[in-house]
Amino acid sequence: MSLPAEEALELYRKMVLIRKFEEKLYYLFSTRSMPGSMHQYNGEEAVAVGVCAHLGKEDYVTSTHRGHGHCLAKGADLKAVMAEMFAKETGCCKGMGGSMHIADFSVGMLGANAIVGAGIPLAVGAAWTCKYKKNGRVAVAFFGDGAANEGAFHEAVNLASVWKLPAIFICENNQYGFSTQYRRVTSVEHIADRASAYGIPGAIADGMDVLDVYEKTAVAVGRARAGEGPTLLECKTYRFMGHSRFEKPTYRTSAELEEWKKKDPIPRLAAYLHQAYDLSDDALDKVAAEVEQEIEEAVTFAEQSPDPAPRAYEKYIYA
Repeated sequence: MSLPAEEALELYRKMVLIRKFEEKLYYLFSTRSMPGSMHQYNGEEAVAVGVCAHLGKEDYVTSTHRGHGHCLAKGADLKAVMAEMFAKETGCCKGMGGSMHIADFSVGMLGANAIVGAGIPLAVGAAWTCKYKKNGRVAVAFFGDGAANEGAFHEAVNLASVWKLPAIFICENNQYGFSTQYRRVTSVEHIADRASAYGIPGAIADGMDVLDVYEKTAVAVGRARAGEGPTLLECKTYRFMGHSRFEKPTYRTSAELEEWKKKDPIPRLAAYLHQAYDLSDDALDKVAAEVEQEIEEAVTFAEQSPDPAPRAYEKYIYA
Protein backbone atom coordinates (compact mmCIF):
# COMPACT_ATOMS: atom_id res chain seq x y z
CA MET A 1 0.00 0.00 0.00
CA SER A 2 1.07 3.59 -0.54
CA LEU A 3 0.82 6.36 2.05
CA PRO A 4 1.88 9.99 1.74
CA ALA A 5 5.25 10.47 3.41
CA GLU A 6 3.75 12.77 6.07
CA GLU A 7 1.20 10.14 7.13
CA ALA A 8 3.77 7.35 7.22
CA LEU A 9 6.10 9.51 9.31
CA GLU A 10 3.25 10.28 11.70
CA LEU A 11 2.70 6.55 12.23
CA TYR A 12 6.38 6.29 13.08
CA ARG A 13 6.24 9.25 15.46
CA LYS A 14 3.30 7.79 17.38
CA MET A 15 4.95 4.40 17.74
CA VAL A 16 8.14 6.05 19.01
CA LEU A 17 6.06 8.14 21.42
CA ILE A 18 4.41 5.07 22.90
CA ARG A 19 7.69 3.14 23.17
CA LYS A 20 9.58 5.97 24.82
CA PHE A 21 6.64 6.70 27.12
CA GLU A 22 6.69 3.10 28.31
CA GLU A 23 10.45 3.11 28.74
CA LYS A 24 10.24 6.32 30.76
CA LEU A 25 7.49 4.86 32.92
CA TYR A 26 9.61 1.80 33.66
CA TYR A 27 12.43 4.08 34.78
CA LEU A 28 10.09 6.20 36.88
CA PHE A 29 8.49 3.21 38.58
CA SER A 30 12.01 1.95 39.34
CA THR A 31 13.28 5.22 40.81
CA ARG A 32 10.30 7.15 42.15
CA SER A 33 7.51 6.49 44.60
CA MET A 34 4.72 6.02 42.08
CA PRO A 35 1.32 4.54 42.95
CA GLY A 36 -0.13 1.32 41.61
CA SER A 37 1.32 -0.91 38.95
CA MET A 38 1.60 -0.92 35.18
CA HIS A 39 1.48 -3.26 32.20
CA GLN A 40 3.79 -2.18 29.40
CA TYR A 41 2.98 -2.13 25.70
CA ASN A 42 6.53 -2.42 24.31
CA GLY A 43 6.44 -4.40 21.07
CA GLU A 44 2.74 -3.95 20.37
CA GLU A 45 2.78 -0.30 19.24
CA ALA A 46 1.90 -1.11 15.63
CA VAL A 47 -1.54 -2.35 16.65
CA ALA A 48 -2.72 0.74 18.52
CA VAL A 49 -1.21 3.13 15.99
CA GLY A 50 -2.34 1.26 12.88
CA VAL A 51 -5.91 0.97 14.17
CA CYS A 52 -6.34 4.46 15.62
CA ALA A 53 -4.99 6.07 12.45
CA HIS A 54 -8.44 5.38 10.96
CA LEU A 55 -10.39 6.80 13.89
CA GLY A 56 -11.49 10.34 14.49
CA LYS A 57 -11.75 12.07 17.83
CA GLU A 58 -15.48 11.29 17.82
CA ASP A 59 -15.02 7.51 17.45
CA TYR A 60 -14.76 5.28 20.51
CA VAL A 61 -12.25 2.78 21.85
CA THR A 62 -12.22 0.57 24.90
CA SER A 63 -8.95 -0.76 26.23
CA THR A 64 -7.32 -3.30 28.51
CA HIS A 65 -5.08 -3.27 31.57
CA ARG A 66 -2.27 -2.65 29.02
CA GLY A 67 -3.82 0.60 27.83
CA HIS A 68 -1.23 3.40 27.64
CA GLY A 69 -0.60 2.79 23.94
CA HIS A 70 -4.28 2.89 23.03
CA CYS A 71 -4.74 6.10 25.00
CA LEU A 72 -1.85 7.91 23.32
CA ALA A 73 -2.66 6.57 19.86
CA LYS A 74 -6.24 7.80 20.22
CA GLY A 75 -4.98 11.32 20.86
CA ALA A 76 -5.07 11.79 24.63
CA ASP A 77 -2.91 14.64 25.88
CA LEU A 78 0.56 13.37 26.80
CA LYS A 79 0.92 15.63 29.85
CA ALA A 80 -2.47 14.62 31.20
CA VAL A 81 -1.66 10.93 30.71
CA MET A 82 1.67 11.30 32.48
CA ALA A 83 0.06 13.24 35.31
CA GLU A 84 -2.44 10.42 35.74
CA MET A 85 0.46 7.99 36.18
CA PHE A 86 1.60 10.21 39.06
CA ALA A 87 -1.98 10.30 40.48
CA LYS A 88 -2.11 14.08 40.10
CA GLU A 89 -5.13 16.36 39.93
CA THR A 90 -4.13 17.40 36.39
CA GLY A 91 -4.31 13.80 35.18
CA CYS A 92 -6.88 12.89 32.56
CA CYS A 93 -8.85 11.10 35.31
CA LYS A 94 -8.03 13.70 37.97
CA GLY A 95 -5.63 11.23 39.56
CA MET A 96 -8.45 8.79 40.31
CA GLY A 97 -7.87 6.21 37.58
CA GLY A 98 -4.21 5.43 37.29
CA SER A 99 -2.61 3.11 34.80
CA MET A 100 -5.26 0.39 34.61
CA HIS A 101 -8.29 2.69 34.50
CA ILE A 102 -6.98 5.52 32.38
CA ALA A 103 -9.56 7.24 30.17
CA ASP A 104 -10.15 10.41 28.21
CA PHE A 105 -13.73 10.84 27.03
CA SER A 106 -12.82 14.01 25.15
CA VAL A 107 -11.03 11.91 22.52
CA GLY A 108 -13.35 8.90 22.65
CA MET A 109 -11.08 6.84 24.91
CA LEU A 110 -13.67 5.14 27.12
CA GLY A 111 -11.14 3.61 29.44
CA ALA A 112 -8.63 0.94 30.22
CA ASN A 113 -10.03 -1.90 32.29
CA ALA A 114 -8.44 -4.08 34.94
CA ILE A 115 -10.98 -6.87 34.34
CA VAL A 116 -9.99 -9.13 31.45
CA GLY A 117 -12.46 -8.78 28.58
CA ALA A 118 -14.65 -6.23 30.35
CA GLY A 119 -14.10 -3.52 27.76
CA ILE A 120 -15.55 -5.61 24.92
CA PRO A 121 -19.25 -5.31 25.84
CA LEU A 122 -18.70 -1.62 26.63
CA ALA A 123 -17.56 -1.08 23.05
CA VAL A 124 -20.65 -2.88 21.81
CA GLY A 125 -22.78 -0.53 23.89
CA ALA A 126 -20.98 2.43 22.33
CA ALA A 127 -21.50 0.91 18.88
CA TRP A 128 -25.21 0.52 19.59
CA THR A 129 -25.34 4.23 20.46
CA CYS A 130 -23.62 5.06 17.17
CA LYS A 131 -26.18 3.07 15.23
CA TYR A 132 -29.14 4.45 17.18
CA LYS A 133 -28.01 8.03 16.65
CA LYS A 134 -26.97 7.37 13.03
CA ASN A 135 -23.91 9.55 13.56
CA GLY A 136 -21.49 7.56 11.42
CA ARG A 137 -19.18 6.79 14.31
CA VAL A 138 -17.60 3.43 15.11
CA ALA A 139 -16.47 1.72 18.30
CA VAL A 140 -13.32 -0.36 18.66
CA ALA A 141 -12.65 -2.92 21.37
CA PHE A 142 -9.01 -3.75 22.04
CA PHE A 143 -8.47 -7.01 23.94
CA GLY A 144 -5.92 -9.78 24.32
CA ASP A 145 -5.84 -13.44 23.39
CA GLY A 146 -6.79 -14.38 26.94
CA ALA A 147 -9.93 -12.23 26.78
CA ALA A 148 -10.99 -14.08 23.63
CA ASN A 149 -11.79 -17.05 25.90
CA GLU A 150 -14.02 -15.02 28.21
CA GLY A 151 -17.79 -15.21 28.01
CA ALA A 152 -17.96 -11.45 27.58
CA PHE A 153 -16.18 -11.76 24.24
CA HIS A 154 -18.59 -14.31 22.80
CA GLU A 155 -21.72 -12.58 24.07
CA ALA A 156 -20.58 -9.19 22.81
CA VAL A 157 -19.54 -10.39 19.36
CA ASN A 158 -22.79 -12.31 18.98
CA LEU A 159 -24.91 -9.29 19.90
CA ALA A 160 -22.93 -6.98 17.62
CA SER A 161 -23.46 -9.41 14.77
CA VAL A 162 -27.19 -9.83 15.42
CA TRP A 163 -27.73 -6.06 15.52
CA LYS A 164 -25.18 -5.35 12.77
CA LEU A 165 -23.41 -2.75 14.88
CA PRO A 166 -20.49 -0.54 13.76
CA ALA A 167 -18.04 -2.37 16.01
CA ILE A 168 -14.50 -3.53 15.31
CA PHE A 169 -13.02 -6.19 17.57
CA ILE A 170 -9.22 -5.97 17.71
CA CYS A 171 -7.59 -9.01 19.30
CA GLU A 172 -4.01 -8.22 20.26
CA ASN A 173 -2.70 -11.75 20.27
CA ASN A 174 0.61 -11.24 22.06
CA GLN A 175 0.93 -15.01 22.53
CA TYR A 176 0.50 -15.05 26.31
CA GLY A 177 -2.36 -14.53 28.74
CA PHE A 178 -0.25 -13.64 31.76
CA SER A 179 2.06 -16.69 31.79
CA THR A 180 -0.07 -19.05 29.68
CA GLN A 181 0.80 -19.55 26.01
CA TYR A 182 -2.46 -19.00 24.14
CA ARG A 183 -2.43 -22.34 22.26
CA ARG A 184 -2.61 -24.19 25.61
CA VAL A 185 -6.08 -22.77 26.25
CA THR A 186 -7.38 -22.05 22.74
CA SER A 187 -8.51 -24.86 20.44
CA VAL A 188 -8.18 -22.88 17.20
CA GLU A 189 -4.87 -21.69 15.82
CA HIS A 190 -6.27 -18.34 14.76
CA ILE A 191 -8.67 -16.45 17.01
CA ALA A 192 -9.95 -14.70 13.88
CA ASP A 193 -11.42 -18.06 12.78
CA ARG A 194 -14.07 -17.69 15.47
CA ALA A 195 -15.67 -14.87 13.50
CA SER A 196 -17.36 -17.35 11.16
CA ALA A 197 -19.39 -18.74 14.06
CA TYR A 198 -21.05 -15.34 14.39
CA GLY A 199 -21.48 -14.66 10.70
CA ILE A 200 -18.97 -11.81 10.52
CA PRO A 201 -15.65 -11.39 8.70
CA GLY A 202 -12.48 -12.44 10.47
CA ALA A 203 -9.06 -11.22 9.35
CA ILE A 204 -5.47 -11.60 10.49
CA ALA A 205 -2.88 -8.81 10.48
CA ASP A 206 0.81 -8.90 11.18
CA GLY A 207 0.75 -6.99 14.44
CA MET A 208 4.45 -6.19 14.12
CA ASP A 209 3.83 -4.33 10.84
CA VAL A 210 1.94 -1.07 11.26
CA LEU A 211 1.23 -0.83 7.54
CA ASP A 212 -0.48 -4.23 7.49
CA VAL A 213 -2.55 -3.33 10.55
CA TYR A 214 -3.40 0.00 8.91
CA GLU A 215 -4.53 -1.70 5.71
CA LYS A 216 -6.63 -4.40 7.40
CA THR A 217 -8.23 -1.88 9.75
CA ALA A 218 -9.22 0.31 6.81
CA VAL A 219 -11.42 -2.49 5.50
CA ALA A 220 -13.01 -3.16 8.90
CA VAL A 221 -13.71 0.52 9.62
CA GLY A 222 -15.06 1.02 6.11
CA ARG A 223 -17.53 -1.85 6.57
CA ALA A 224 -18.64 -0.52 9.94
CA ARG A 225 -19.23 3.03 8.70
CA ALA A 226 -21.16 1.69 5.70
CA GLY A 227 -23.60 -0.13 7.99
CA GLU A 228 -22.26 -3.59 7.11
CA GLY A 229 -21.63 -4.65 10.69
CA PRO A 230 -18.68 -5.77 12.81
CA THR A 231 -15.33 -7.36 11.99
CA LEU A 232 -12.96 -9.43 14.13
CA LEU A 233 -9.34 -8.52 13.38
CA GLU A 234 -6.62 -10.57 15.04
CA CYS A 235 -3.23 -8.86 15.20
CA LYS A 236 -0.37 -11.28 15.80
CA THR A 237 2.03 -9.42 18.05
CA TYR A 238 4.32 -9.84 21.06
CA ARG A 239 5.05 -8.04 24.30
CA PHE A 240 8.75 -7.58 24.90
CA MET A 241 8.38 -7.03 28.64
CA GLY A 242 6.85 -9.21 31.32
CA HIS A 243 3.13 -9.30 32.00
CA SER A 244 3.31 -6.46 34.52
CA ARG A 245 5.68 -4.25 36.45
CA PHE A 246 9.01 -6.01 37.12
CA GLU A 247 7.62 -9.49 36.42
CA LYS A 248 10.26 -11.78 34.98
CA PRO A 249 8.76 -13.87 32.13
CA THR A 250 10.49 -17.14 33.02
CA TYR A 251 7.77 -19.03 31.15
CA ARG A 252 9.26 -18.10 27.77
CA THR A 253 12.74 -18.58 26.35
CA SER A 254 15.23 -15.84 25.57
CA ALA A 255 15.51 -17.31 22.07
CA GLU A 256 11.79 -16.77 21.51
CA LEU A 257 12.03 -13.18 22.71
CA GLU A 258 15.02 -12.42 20.48
CA GLU A 259 13.24 -13.92 17.46
CA TRP A 260 10.26 -11.63 17.99
CA LYS A 261 12.51 -8.62 18.60
CA LYS A 262 13.83 -9.08 15.08
CA LYS A 263 10.30 -8.05 14.00
CA ASP A 264 10.24 -4.92 16.17
CA PRO A 265 7.66 -2.65 14.46
CA ILE A 266 9.63 0.57 14.94
CA PRO A 267 12.87 -0.27 13.09
CA ARG A 268 10.73 -2.19 10.63
CA LEU A 269 8.82 0.97 9.69
CA ALA A 270 12.06 2.97 9.77
CA ALA A 271 13.49 0.68 7.09
CA TYR A 272 10.37 1.22 4.99
CA LEU A 273 10.63 4.99 5.39
CA HIS A 274 14.24 4.87 4.21
CA GLN A 275 13.35 2.80 1.17
CA ALA A 276 10.00 4.29 0.13
CA TYR A 277 10.59 7.96 0.88
CA ASP A 278 14.37 8.21 1.08
CA LEU A 279 14.10 9.59 4.61
CA SER A 280 17.48 9.93 6.30
CA ASP A 281 18.56 8.65 9.70
CA ASP A 282 18.82 12.30 10.74
CA ALA A 283 15.13 12.85 9.99
CA LEU A 284 14.11 9.87 12.12
CA ASP A 285 16.54 10.83 14.88
CA LYS A 286 14.95 14.26 14.94
CA VAL A 287 11.53 12.66 15.51
CA ALA A 288 12.90 10.62 18.41
CA ALA A 289 14.58 13.68 19.94
CA GLU A 290 11.37 15.71 19.73
CA VAL A 291 9.41 12.89 21.36
CA GLU A 292 11.94 12.59 24.18
CA GLN A 293 11.67 16.32 24.82
CA GLU A 294 7.87 16.10 24.93
CA ILE A 295 8.07 13.26 27.45
CA GLU A 296 10.51 15.14 29.68
CA GLU A 297 8.19 18.15 29.64
CA ALA A 298 5.29 15.86 30.54
CA VAL A 299 7.22 14.44 33.50
CA THR A 300 8.04 17.95 34.74
CA PHE A 301 4.39 18.95 34.37
CA ALA A 302 3.27 15.89 36.31
CA GLU A 303 5.79 16.32 39.11
CA GLN A 304 4.84 19.98 39.56
CA SER A 305 1.10 19.28 39.51
CA PRO A 306 -0.91 19.26 42.76
CA ASP A 307 -2.19 16.11 44.40
CA PRO A 308 -5.96 15.69 44.54
CA ALA A 309 -7.61 16.94 47.70
CA PRO A 310 -8.13 14.14 50.27
CA ARG A 311 -11.92 14.08 49.76
CA ALA A 312 -11.87 14.81 46.01
CA TYR A 313 -12.98 11.23 45.29
CA GLU A 314 -16.45 12.10 46.58
CA LYS A 315 -17.07 14.15 43.41
CA TYR A 316 -16.61 11.07 41.22
CA ILE A 317 -18.76 8.46 42.96
CA TYR A 318 -21.79 7.58 40.87
CA ALA A 319 -23.23 4.60 42.73
